[in-house]
Amino acid sequence: MGPDPAGTAEVPPAQPTRKAELLAFFTLAVLIWPIVAVGIVGGYGFLIWMSQIVLGPPGPPGSPH
Repeated sequence: MGPDPAGTAEVPPAQPTRKAELLAFFTLAVLIWPIVAVGIVGGYGFLIWMSQIVLGPPGPPGSPH
């Protein structure tokens, strides 16, 4: 092969630096995962709450409410 007259040679991607990896890690650890965890727990609580509104409180059938 010779020189690429059209300039279409692929450039290898740059390697991530340690600083970029630490920034990505702390973004996930401090921002993203806590928000995801609160959303999952809150969504589960909302699901239980709505099921109790529709189906009634837990307990044996016929118990006084």
